[in-house]
Amino acid sequence: MSEIQFTKAVRKGEELPGKNLKEFMFKQGLIADLDSKLIVSQFSNGFSNLTYLLQIEDKDYVLRRPPYAAPKRGHDMAREYKVISHLNKVFSKVPTAFAFYEEKDVIGAPFYLMSKVDGEILTAKEAHRRLVAPAEFQTISNTWLDTFVAFHNIDYKAAGLAELGKPEGYVERQVTNWGRQYLAAATDDVPAAAKVMRWMQENQPKTYDHTIIHNDFKYDNVVFKDDSWQEITAILDWEMCTLGDPLMDLGTSLGYWTTFNDPDFMKQGLQSPTVLEGNPSRSEIVHQYALKSGRSVANLVFYYVYGLFKIAVIAQQIYYRYKQGHTSDPKFAYLNKASELCCNTALQAIKKNRIDNLFE
Repeated sequence: MSEIQFTKAVRKGEELPGKNLKEFMFKQGLIADLDSKLIVSQFSNGFSNLTYLLQIEDKDYVLRRPPYAAPKRGHDMAREYKVISHLNKVFSKVPTAFAFYEEKDVIGAPFYLMSKVDGEILTAKEAHRRLVAPAEFQTISNTWLDTFVAFHNIDYKAAGLAELGKPEGYVERQVTNWGRQYLAAATDDVPAAAKVMRWMQENQPKTYDHTIIHNDFKYDNVVFKDDSWQEITAILDWEMCTLGDPLMDLGTSLGYWTTFNDPDFMKQGLQSPTVLEGNPSRSEIVHQYALKSGRSVANLVFYYVYGLFKIAVIAQQIYYRYKQGHTSDPKFAYLNKASELCCNTALQAIKKNRIDNLFE
């Protein structure tokens, strides 16, 4: 994987204080000399927590910190570090966690350091650049789904993560909380949003499995070992990991899973490598998940609608911060339109009572 493709110069206003950071790394035993040259760049992919590449003494580290002016909810560095460090003991597909710091005196916010995992990250831009063939996507999707199922099968109690969340009542809490968060960040009048929120309250499942869930499991949040696409070496972006209904996790992944057969406005508004030929349909993903996991996939439309609405809220929250001037990244400027698209697509799934061929 070429670092140049995924890292760039640090955005203005998001710089790290190198002297403070080197002192912290020295105290943690991660570097041997305070005078060593530190090169800092910023990962350009992603829309949430800020992620940096630190290169020093022929070693690479990754630093994660919350975005500026973001609420702690969903950006809890202590929680993210705890998840990774505990999973290191029972699950091989996790970066190594090195150090966490809660106070703000080092870089201005809580942060943690982890290993950089080399391999292939398949963003939409990268998939188009590589001209990934349809046959390759059959392997990619299968490897991705096998890893997803394996993750849901982790014994979270053995990992020491039994207190990570409260799986009982998870679905009801999520439906209520995401609705509240949407209303708190709303900037535009989107009639579909209120209809979707009401429908989810009235149609949520009452019984479901309890597993560890990632809540953002998609192609560009995993690292493939190489371009044979037969092995995933690490899952990234653990900020929303918790305990709950694994089908809620699947629903979020389906929300991102735009396909070749979707209309252009869906493919352009929800850009994903899954839009290229060879990727399974959303219904095929669900069918294969059921076969591989042995789980029932009832209430499928609810889970897809929930996934779309959650993505809508996340996009809207980021747009709200952008509009308030708390971030300057230009890729945030149209996230209100992406949020509206997700709400409208969710409402269409409700009306059609299916998850594919929504606008026919």
